[in-house]
Amino acid sequence: MNASEEVDFLDCWYLTGPTAGGKSAIGLQLAQRIDAEILSLDSMALFRGMDIGTAKPSPAERALVPHHLIDVLDPSEDSSIANYLEMAAAAVRDIRARGKQPLFVGGTPLYLKGLLRGLTSGPAPDLDFRRTVEAEVAVIGAAALHQRLKQVDPLSAARINANDVRRMIRALEVYKVTGQPISHLQNDFDEGRAAADCRVFALDWPRAELHARINRRVDQMFANGLVAEVEKLLAHHAPLSDTALQAVGYREVIDHLEGKWTLAAAIEKVKVRTRQFAKRQCTWFRSLSECRMTPLSGALDPQRIADEIARQ
Repeated sequence: MNASEEVDFLDCWYLTGPTAGGKSAIGLQLAQRIDAEILSLDSMALFRGMDIGTAKPSPAERALVPHHLIDVLDPSEDSSIANYLEMAAAAVRDIRARGKQPLFVGGTPLYLKGLLRGLTSGPAPDLDFRRTVEAEVAVIGAAALHQRLKQVDPLSAARINANDVRRMIRALEVYKVTGQPISHLQNDFDEGRAAADCRVFALDWPRAELHARINRRVDQMFANGLVAEVEKLLAHHAPLSDTALQAVGYREVIDHLEGKWTLAAAIEKVKVRTRQFAKRQCTWFRSLSECRMTPLSGALDPQRIADEIARQ
């Protein structure tokens, strides 16, 4: 039994939802109502120096409510869901020892699923294999990769979107290392509990409103100095780890700095990729039986929404 298995994550509070959905503002209000400390549920907030692109809570917000699982890794380090669960377990124990409630706030779907259902068994990442397949995809395209997956793991191919290259590569990686389809290893991981038995609240915006919020968020990130932040990261932490480079916005800015496209093109690419990521997030949250969808629309009122969630 590992350390994360000794902690009852199902007894924690969760506030999740797509990027730019207002989780941080609502989470601060909710934490004060339920006497909680906040644990980041964002795989990229783990990295020091990646502040603007990950929309980390400000120092003032962190002073208002204690935050955990932020700025714990250098951008040159790799991480995994197993590492995250170990750190989360230690943080939850500390929070409960102080008589406080643990409140996870963030939108990394796989980490949320791992907290709620445990970690599916599987081999460690094979980074060389991943880079090789990524290079192949650049030539043959995602559709061909999906056909390749269908041949060895038809169940996973049916579950995974044909454009979700990252998940397809992981499924092929597991098959290569273990000789078994990842879908056979995920049976327990796919069994969830009823939403009424959990306190998992997922913010749910109309698509047009969410897209407008995302576009404003991206414009603000660049106005706040995202390009300078990436330049500083490259100066002090290059090369960035494979994990850190998965953060939306950073790869696009790096490509801009390398002369692959203009700043305006980079901004538009970040907006497109962020909207695509938000769509995948929403699909994940709706697929998790533990999530209570919390509809939002119009001007964000964090205090009212936090009041409504706290009463449930």
